[in-house]
Amino acid sequence: MPSGRETAREVIGDVASSFTELPDEPVPSEVDGPLGWPGYGDQLARAAGSTGERESVVCGVAGIGGVTAVVVAFEFGFLGGSLGTRTGTRIEQAFTHARERRLPVVSLVATGGSRMQEGTLALLQLSGIARQLTLTREAGLPHVAVLRDPTTGGGWATLGAGADVVLGLRGAQVGFAGSRVRPPGYTVAQQFAAGSVDQLVRREELRDRLGRWLRLLTTPARAAAPPPVALGEALLPTTGWDAVVRARTLGRPRAKAYLASYFEWHEPVSGDRAGGVDPGVFCGFGHRDGETFAYAAQDGTATRPAGFRTAARLVRLADRLGVPVLTLVDTPGAANDEAAEKAGVGAAIADLFTAVASARVPVTTLLIGEGGSGGALAFAAPDRLWVTPDSYFAVISPELATAILKRDPAQARRTADELRLRPQDLVELGVARGVVQPGRPSDQATAM
Repeated sequence: MPSGRETAREVIGDVASSFTELPDEPVPSEVDGPLGWPGYGDQLARAAGSTGERESVVCGVAGIGGVTAVVVAFEFGFLGGSLGTRTGTRIEQAFTHARERRLPVVSLVATGGSRMQEGTLALLQLSGIARQLTLTREAGLPHVAVLRDPTTGGGWATLGAGADVVLGLRGAQVGFAGSRVRPPGYTVAQQFAAGSVDQLVRREELRDRLGRWLRLLTTPARAAAPPPVALGEALLPTTGWDAVVRARTLGRPRAKAYLASYFEWHEPVSGDRAGGVDPGVFCGFGHRDGETFAYAAQDGTATRPAGFRTAARLVRLADRLGVPVLTLVDTPGAANDEAAEKAGVGAAIADLFTAVASARVPVTTLLIGEGGSGGALAFAAPDRLWVTPDSYFAVISPELATAILKRDPAQARRTADELRLRPQDLVELGVARGVVQPGRPSDQATAM
């Protein structure tokens, strides 16, 4: 076994305070496998002798961070952690056990892909695993994957990339094509940059990080998220242009400050799972008063297609797990450059609108700055929108509205007033429920 690569039981010991292996139900097998591959039986015997395992996965029930979970851990020393028919059977049994007992699943993945010696029958295990992932999602149970070194082939394309939350151990090779197929191997850092991995984790951090995630994903709040208190101005703007200027002030509190104030601690998810990351959108799950809320927040920049898709992914995941959602709106609008159009910004906005509209969990929105057109509205709950004194919401910016109406640019201030975009205007028009104030509980928000 390569130096420095942990066994399945070692990595389980790293993250779990207790572990009980699931019984290994016997399955009929031929000496040299279903294809009669010459010498395959000897290979299996040598793998078992060197690792002490009967297959390339170890499955059981573990205590991680005070949460009971089903664990699927790959043993790379057993034929490269490859997926064979018996491997698929073990994984199916583990996920079935999780659903029967309403337990989350943690996959500790380290695999080179499907087992050549079992041919297409091994490849078909991927469809069976995908079915297990689907059934587990439908049951409303979370699945967290940890990408070890290496995670390639079908293991990456099912248990890895198909998990709800994907954690990658720094330095791991992660990709559909392994280093023997397309050298050099793709790294977990590259997958993170491409939006396919939520967090990069050091080995020594994994125990605590997994414990935090399992607590977040198994303790949904019982009611809608209360809107955060305002962190900026207390006085309402006198004119529409005043509201615009205050919302654009560089020193105004942004999303990071609101998230830090609202949650005791939180964990981010990253990426749209389609090749993109928007650094101006923060999504994840946070712990507040012993309960979990999900969040999707804009950070004052023009939101890119990846940002809308990441937020839609977050809302759908939260909805499936029964976790109420908080969104923070702060954007001059959706990015509209050529790159954004090529990346499908319209379709991405539509996807987020649909995710919010179809959510069964309550979605609460606080407008904390600029609310520019549909790029802002896509993040907003239509029936639970609150505003801060230093925010505004408009169909389009006053400057662009002025240009569209063929007015003199100097008329932008007048246009801002006519758009009725101030916080108090939004409440009077029935767009927002009320104005939240600094230091005042949200249930005392001012309803105009």
